[in-house]
Amino acid sequence: MRYVSRRNSRRARGDVSAMHTTGVSLAVTPAVVSTFFSHYLNRKRLAHKPTAHLPYHQGIAVVRAFLDYAAHRTVEDIQAFTSPWVPHPQWVKVDKVEIPEAELSRAADLLVNHLGPDGIRRVGGKEWWRWRKPKSPLRAEWIEMKADYEERQRNPEAGNRVMLYVHGGAYYMCSVDEHRYQIQRHARKLKARVLAPRYRLAPQFPFPCGLQDCLATYLHLISQQDPSTVVLAGDSAGGGMILAMLVILRDSGIPLPAGAALISPWCDLTHSFPSLAGDASLDYIPPSGFHHKPSMAWPPPNQEEMEELKRVAMEQRGIKTSDSEPSVGTAIPASGEAARTTPRLVFTIDGEQVELKEQIQLYTTNDLMIHPLVSPVLQPTLGGLPPLLIMVGGGELLRDEQIYLAHKCAHPSAYLPPEEFLDERARELIKKYKPTDVQLQVWDDMCHVGPTLAFTRPAKYMYRSIAQFAAWALARAQKTPVDVRNDSNISVVSDTSSTSDNENPTQPRSAAPSPSQPPPPPSTSANSTYTSVGHAGDPLPPFESHMIRQRVTRHGEILPLPPPSELPGCCMPREQVGVTKVETARKWLEQRRRLDERYRKVRARVHATRLREAAEGALFDGGFGEGEVPPPSALARRRWVIEEEVAGKEKKKKKEKGLGLSWWSSWGSKHDQVVMRREERAGLHRTPTQVVQGGDEQGQGARGFEELKEQAREVREARGGGSEASERATAAHENEAGTEGDDEQEGVQASAVSSGRSTAEGEDPKGLAEKPSDPAATAAATTTTIAGQSAVHSAPEEVSKDGKGHDDDDLTVTGVTGKRVMIGGVATPFSLRKEPDTASMITLESGGTAVEDGERPAADTPSPGADKEKVTGADETAPLGSKL
Repeated sequence: MRYVSRRNSRRARGDVSAMHTTGVSLAVTPAVVSTFFSHYLNRKRLAHKPTAHLPYHQGIAVVRAFLDYAAHRTVEDIQAFTSPWVPHPQWVKVDKVEIPEAELSRAADLLVNHLGPDGIRRVGGKEWWRWRKPKSPLRAEWIEMKADYEERQRNPEAGNRVMLYVHGGAYYMCSVDEHRYQIQRHARKLKARVLAPRYRLAPQFPFPCGLQDCLATYLHLISQQDPSTVVLAGDSAGGGMILAMLVILRDSGIPLPAGAALISPWCDLTHSFPSLAGDASLDYIPPSGFHHKPSMAWPPPNQEEMEELKRVAMEQRGIKTSDSEPSVGTAIPASGEAARTTPRLVFTIDGEQVELKEQIQLYTTNDLMIHPLVSPVLQPTLGGLPPLLIMVGGGELLRDEQIYLAHKCAHPSAYLPPEEFLDERARELIKKYKPTDVQLQVWDDMCHVGPTLAFTRPAKYMYRSIAQFAAWALARAQKTPVDVRNDSNISVVSDTSSTSDNENPTQPRSAAPSPSQPPPPPSTSANSTYTSVGHAGDPLPPFESHMIRQRVTRHGEILPLPPPSELPGCCMPREQVGVTKVETARKWLEQRRRLDERYRKVRARVHATRLREAAEGALFDGGFGEGEVPPPSALARRRWVIEEEVAGKEKKKKKEKGLGLSWWSSWGSKHDQVVMRREERAGLHRTPTQVVQGGDEQGQGARGFEELKEQAREVREARGGGSEASERATAAHENEAGTEGDDEQEGVQASAVSSGRSTAEGEDPKGLAEKPSDPAATAAATTTTIAGQSAVHSAPEEVSKDGKGHDDDDLTVTGVTGKRVMIGGVATPFSLRKEPDTASMITLESGGTAVEDGERPAADTPSPGADKEKVTGADETAPLGSKL
């Protein structure tokens, strides 16, 4: 039975006009103008900070003004504004790909196995989060430079580097289009192909919807590329998503990638660390959190409103049941179930007991904020992961949790979660996995996700560091050198004109301490010097106790990072991790009250619309079956309304061009464009490169990639030869291998590896190679076994766009036939004589060596200049520099 809503879309959104470029421009222009004048009037105060550079200073002001403006618009409005069609430059190649349904099902099975019965109950079931809007498959984009694509066609070796990038946006805004100017920079610096998924966003699709989509994208990717050719990257919420993915892959025995770069990862949604109490003077994230004008999407009904909606829906159906009894056989939750979905948080503020009835985070409900897949800092262990680069802004609100995260990865046993998070299985995981190798970079006074301001000098060094780390991880995993672009001599932001503090950035110097950044204390012998020990983008130094700990200036100069005992994030008492702090709650409540008072009538209209839908039976009856209770904000609760609306539309409208984001993207792409023009003027046929070695030349002391392979094999064996999800996926892939034309996917070209290369390099694995007699077999998509699991390899035609149009439905259909192996991460033009008897026939195995954890500083050790109360996060803390 279908239910038709009687409201129009504008009233459901709060009767508010949509965001548009003109309105946003009028909102941010005053900030740009005032910043221009204040920049030159307050140059002494800005000295030795990233804001000494005018583009950076104005960029921060623009983002901050935009977020302030967005607080008075609905979630739907900001989602629409940050996900329009944004044309890509002519020198960038963008291809569309649709992730197969089989990979989505497999990702869902992996999630169910990882969550377990208790996790499924807390999430609200195992079916509702699989639901997608009709005619809305999971799509992704391949992004690379056209010059690199052409080189990849000529030289198969150039295809052995792929990045999977998960964009940020607090899990509820932004898009691949909005992030493309950043993604294309990563692709250009690394000379790689980048795959970016268009995952579902909260609050309409809360946890674990987006996680399922990102997992499915990775599974699809390693069906075409060997994991040793893949690195992951993500910023902010995307960084947190990457961590959750890696944990699931690790515990499921799925092959891990060569490495991952986490850019300002959001890894603690409880806001329990000291830096959250700051005033964000050097950051653009609102100190009070993200708030928006009421609409059907946000905020969701609180407990009282949910109980009223439940009563209306029950009266419509003639159901009589006690509030304390669950609703058997229906999708209408009882009051107790609604309470579990939106629990209340109680704080004592100024001696008064205050109760938070609202859901705080858009990504998930209050009780799931402490779930380890939502807040990875609460994982039992983050050992056993591939090498990580964790980039932290010294001036950002999330600074302390990111520093804590890096040390937790490298020293799992020293940074355990609170005791209540450790059951028998958690303790087994802590003993099982070895420490993760981590490069930690803390950038002086930088904001959240510095690469967002791609047109600034600090961002240039950040991109360079990411490319250097990714190239090292790929070279280490593949045991072959990897070259990356080195455009420092022709970079536009290397000019002295890009700075306003009369400093010559090309002149070597020792980093001078700023008023907020005193030098490290002389007692730390190794760190007592204040002279630069390197530069961003230099070869990786040796890992010491599984870490490379670096402090980086805005000029890219690397300094030693003070010891953990002097960093507030590392001195958090164990039992305080995951506990929302009073000061953070106070700021959130004050802003929430201001908006509630201003938009009281709007919220009343939204609640009236919900009551009408409840009376029609559309609010709770999602039809997912017994035990399925989607969260209050989930669009799955209104499934019938949404499906009826989609069915009533004749054809999906193409996205309109976003003028504002197109301008912002062109500003961010300007650096790449100018660099290429300078190459042409200089008569360079190609950008100068530097070769990154993966052996003992750099990054000494890191675990070998073979150890990760062995770890995955041991996990699969411990699970009885593979999880149920893996076995089902294997059977599905084998069935698909004989079916033509039913898979839609983007793959590496089969001609990427020639038989001549295989013979020359001696890469015939144990005599398994056999050249096909039929040349057509070289272009066929294949099924083979990699690291103990079946995978699909395809070689479809590329779907290229010219930047003048946008049509996600224009995809290439490719059949799946034949059986081939992977060499160097690319499908080979020869087949197997027979199926391998065991996974070890095509998987390198090596034993692991014992490693020792470092020691965590005592929880009650205060940092210099900070009392014990500040270390625990109860009060406001200063930027990182004051703690160094």
